[in-house]
Amino acid sequence: MCFWQVNFTVRNRKISNHKFYRQYPIEFTYYNKTRYFIADFYCNESKLVVEIDGGIHETKKNYDKLRTEIINQLGMKVIRFSNKEVIGVVSKVIKILKIHLSSKTESSLLKKQY
Repeated sequence: MCFWQVNFTVRNRKISNHKFYRQYPIEFTYYNKTRYFIADFYCNESKLVVEIDGGIHETKKNYDKLRTEIINQLGMKVIRFSNKEVIGVVSKVIKILKIHLSSKTESSLLKKQY
């Protein structure tokens, strides 16, 4: 995975002044047991999970889909990028992250106003 490239891109609040955590544990309960997913990157301010999918994810599509659904039910949004996207076009990844971060910020501001 391209953690270091993404980590360098999102660290120190470089994208829309949002804090991202790397390898962030997401806790949930399944059959009365506490379980965890480890998100590649997580922004608590916008409840945004960023996953970087390497080649192994080609064989884990059903698992990834279930994982995304569970995380969505916890009130978080998941966006996925492939290794190729991160390595090849980091500027596109940054643009997409900014769009998701600004839309979350705007919607939370609207909720606070009403």
